[in-house]
Amino acid sequence: MSLYSFYRISKPSKETVSPEKVKETYRSLRNRTFWGATIAYSLYYVCRMSINVVKQPLIDEDILSAGQLGLIGSALLFVYAVGKFLNGFIADYCNIRRFMATGLFISAVVNLLMGAFGLFDGMLPTMLIFIMFAILWGINGWMQSMGSAPGVISLSRWFPQSRRGSYYSLFSTSPYIGEFISYNLLALVVAWLGWQAGFIVAALAGLAGAFIILMFVADTPESCGLPSVQELSGEAMTKEDKMPTRELQKMILKHPGIWVIAISSAFIYITKYAIAGWGVLFLQKARGFDLADASQVIAFSAISGVLGTVLAGWLSDRVFKGDRVKPAVLSGILGTLSLILFLFVGGGFVLNIFYVSLFSLATGVLYCIVAGLMAVDIVPRKATGAALGVVGISSYVAAGIQDIASGYLIQGFTDQVGGVDIYNFGPVSWFWVAAAVISFVLPVLNWKKMTAPRQ
Repeated sequence: MSLYSFYRISKPSKETVSPEKVKETYRSLRNRTFWGATIAYSLYYVCRMSINVVKQPLIDEDILSAGQLGLIGSALLFVYAVGKFLNGFIADYCNIRRFMATGLFISAVVNLLMGAFGLFDGMLPTMLIFIMFAILWGINGWMQSMGSAPGVISLSRWFPQSRRGSYYSLFSTSPYIGEFISYNLLALVVAWLGWQAGFIVAALAGLAGAFIILMFVADTPESCGLPSVQELSGEAMTKEDKMPTRELQKMILKHPGIWVIAISSAFIYITKYAIAGWGVLFLQKARGFDLADASQVIAFSAISGVLGTVLAGWLSDRVFKGDRVKPAVLSGILGTLSLILFLFVGGGFVLNIFYVSLFSLATGVLYCIVAGLMAVDIVPRKATGAALGVVGISSYVAAGIQDIASGYLIQGFTDQVGGVDIYNFGPVSWFWVAAAVISFVLPVLNWKKMTAPRQ
């Protein structure tokens, strides 16, 4: 069997499910696929967030600097950006079960190698460790780009459009669940056994996720002997459903609304990844928290992110009657205000949990609506991956630039007083706040472009 044959979308099964068992079988397979993809994608994030938990130990042990860690983090994000774009287009043609499992399996192997490689850090030059980590983390970026598109495509293949909003909101909780696991479980492991063990435990989580995909996720209803999702749901076939996937993907690249969404999403990702990537270090250096408390604060924000993504579909569909822009603007304002409180007001453990939780709640709503629902709403089912690819490359290029800029802004404004590093987070904080403002102002300024495709 060739590589192309192995990964291409499944052909309809020759054996069909008997008419009396169609509904029961469809619901069972649909639910298994949805929950399998959702749980697995949360474990994708454990394999991605592991490096954020170990930043402080790496700096304290003089293994890597903040600037080097920023470059390593950006290696993942830049490669991920390109990978998400290309793999979004590729995934429209693929067997999502095999495609998604492959990415998570290799991502787990990369984490395992970094943990094993770290066991020799005392014997190796710092520059060699930096180069190896950057290469491995870049490879991880490509593998990570094989997770999102198959997960969302599974919604298009198994759910009618009338139900995709609610299920997309639930699927979008995966990153926050992954972050919560990372900032709790991995932080405890790192505090107890060292930073190398954090990578190794993340690898075990990734291997478990790959197994879940293979056990629970199905490619298409037709490959399981069922009718198409349109027939199953009574949804009418549109002209676009009958067009070749390649033609639909070309239409996506010319769609002005997709590019507006992509730019808006880019600025959301700057602030989202700023707090996820540098929040623990900020709390340690600017607020005097230890690793355990700082990690717990950021972990609590993940819970609110879950709530935000779940609320996004309900707010947009029920409260704002299908309007995606108004809740995006309101959540953007709330997110910016809470970010300012976190960065400039200060406070103790509980107050910081409140700040980042409010920020994560608002960002969860904004992310789900702008980077997800808007894009999925205005594109044909067969080109869902392409739309996510366009949004993804813009978002993660911005996130990668953020990681480099933040690392060097933090390092560049750090002074030594009596042999102790004194951190000034003021410049980087204003950079993050400016991005937060732009992220929700853009949809307002482009109101007509955002709504035109849905008219």
